[in-house]
Amino acid sequence: MQLQNKKIVIIGGTTGMGLSAASTFVREGARVVVVGRNELSVKAAGETLGDAAIAFSGDATQPDTAEKAIRICLEQFGGFDGLYHVAGGSGRNMGDGPLHELSLEGWNWTLHMNLTALMLSNQAAVRAFRELKRGGTILNMGSVLGFSPSPRYFSTHGYAAAKSAIIGFSKSIAAYYATENIRVNVIAPAVVQTPMAQRAANNPEILSFVRTKQALDGGRIGQPEDCDGLATYFMSDQSKFTTGQVVAVDGGWSVSEP
Repeated sequence: MQLQNKKIVIIGGTTGMGLSAASTFVREGARVVVVGRNELSVKAAGETLGDAAIAFSGDATQPDTAEKAIRICLEQFGGFDGLYHVAGGSGRNMGDGPLHELSLEGWNWTLHMNLTALMLSNQAAVRAFRELKRGGTILNMGSVLGFSPSPRYFSTHGYAAAKSAIIGFSKSIAAYYATENIRVNVIAPAVVQTPMAQRAANNPEILSFVRTKQALDGGRIGQPEDCDGLATYFMSDQSKFTTGQVVAVDGGWSVSEP
């Protein structure tokens, strides 16, 4: 098992890609602490993951949420080896969109949800690794929209800015902390079947576009488990010589013409 005896915190680990990763990590021998905002999802995740996991409700945009998760991981599982930050969300309903329509509220909400929350969890993880005087791994959830835009159907410019910033932020801290064996990498998926992607998943026109843009495997929308193998690699010792990397799991999005 690739993650035997690893202790991992997943911010946004109770639904979608986070929960799928948590299930895979547990099967690979890890113990996990998963954090989500919705109490019903938190309860369901705890039941799904079993005794190898602890699930609790928390807001990733609050400074003490990741700190609490790491503390629980240390106290209950006896260690802390890695952080996987999955939490984020579309700001479309809050006013994110094309620049000429983008509201300040939508911009601020989108950056706060996607970038500030990630900064806080990464900060908590780095501080914990340094206190433990050991290395560790951080994996951040980006998006293909951070470097491969789609103006017709996915024109949320605040979201694209946040996901692009995650890449720059992750590379910068990867460089700074490499001498301490703290490695930081990014997964950048395209459209994946998650609660956030229901607008696309339920729109036949967008789905038709996605099937040509994500041309692999017959052309389809991504599934949460498509990212699990790569996430496992980054959380394992197999990636001990890999940092500052951005890997797209996009079904060909970034190299395909719709």
